[in-house]
Amino acid sequence: MTTTLDKSEERESSQGPRPLLEGQRNLATQIAVYAFILLPFAALIAAVPLMWGWGLSWLDVGLFAAFYTFTLLGVTVGYHRLFTHNSYKAKRPMRIMLAVMGSMAVQSPPITWVADHRRHHAFSDRDGDPHSPWLFGTSPLALARGFWHAHMGWIFERDVTNKQRFAPDLMADKDIVRVNKLFVFFTTLTFLLPAVLGGLITWSWWGALTAFFWAGFVRVAVLHHITWSTNSICHMIGERPFKSRDKAANFWPLAILSAGESWHNLHHADPTCARHGVQRGQIDISARTIWIFEKFGWVYDVRWPTEQRLARLAVGKD
Repeated sequence: MTTTLDKSEERESSQGPRPLLEGQRNLATQIAVYAFILLPFAALIAAVPLMWGWGLSWLDVGLFAAFYTFTLLGVTVGYHRLFTHNSYKAKRPMRIMLAVMGSMAVQSPPITWVADHRRHHAFSDRDGDPHSPWLFGTSPLALARGFWHAHMGWIFERDVTNKQRFAPDLMADKDIVRVNKLFVFFTTLTFLLPAVLGGLITWSWWGALTAFFWAGFVRVAVLHHITWSTNSICHMIGERPFKSRDKAANFWPLAILSAGESWHNLHHADPTCARHGVQRGQIDISARTIWIFEKFGWVYDVRWPTEQRLARLAVGKD
């Protein structure tokens, strides 16, 4: 299967290669990155004592679950399987909605996210991969350093992936460019909406505050670490039933929390496949969501796996 990345790389062969990076973040952007990463993380740490007897209601739990699911699917179904790998096509309202949902996960604007991830696949677990855990060697100390780098250390680096090289299709999409420019607005919205709902439902400032904390900051922090675990854990440990050129593996404990993203081995063996959990018992919530969207006619041309293709990709098959 030919991906958008494949096509852009083919164009470069006649035009000369573009660099991997387009520069570095400016100081204001770097400060914002630190804030968006560290503040939710601080909230996650604070959550442990806060859960001990006060400050958490069933409303907070419900809002956490709702906003977690909404923004997680924005990343997995939208940012990843649609915009990065073109695993299916979506009608314009659905494309815009998925871009907004992904933006509210506070992981970066859609074009930036896609450029980084396509670069990851182009150089997976080799020099050029922005977040491989294997870049520093295989000794215990090197692997510890690699885990930190793959999990979140790479985010604090100031290098910016060349979006013209890795995401030219999205840079030419006026709808996605517009959502990209509104990233700060959607980031603000993802924290304020739970607070507004919590306040209105309980009709109290306390309800707004606890919803802001649990369904805002803590939810974003948990979602960050689940997503980052696909970069770190799923490239270090787990089963590898399919052939891929890297160390991507399946890690079942994260399957539900990641909405199927932790079935990472098949994804790297067949990146454009809309379903990652293809074996018996492998729950893939993102694939099921795409299936539902397809039934409603909101998406189409879905690249579902076939038995013949899976057989060719299986370990031990030529």
